[in-house]
Amino acid sequence: QVQLVESGGGLVQAGGSLRLSCAASGRTLSSYNMAWFRRAPGKEREFVAAISWTGSSTLYADSVKGRFTVSRDNAKNTVYLQMNSLKPEDTAVCYCAAQPWGPIRATRGAYDYWGQGTQVTVSS
Repeated sequence: QVQLVESGGGLVQAGGSLRLSCAASGRTLSSYNMAWFRRAPGKEREFVAAISWTGSSTLYADSVKGRFTVSRDNAKNTVYLQMNSLKPEDTAVCYCAAQPWGPIRATRGAYDYWGQGTQVTVSS
């Protein structure tokens, strides 16, 4: 069992930056692909970014390409999401998720473990 806890959310002005962290306990993250999803008000949870267990492969939603960067530090059992050039439409609850096997995917069903989420609010 993997427990995931997100942190780093907050209120930021448009154009600003935030770095989210996802810390794991229970098991090492080094054998899991990891991803970030988000749920904006009134919308379904959507894929944001994913990173393979080695860190060698990444995948991004078109809406965040060039602005967001996913990374991981397996020694710290932590995954990060650096978010730059934030827009009001990035306002959402952001979740990290762990996938125990297979190639990295953008589908919710591929991920077995989820955190509780952290709120990101971008003001205009």
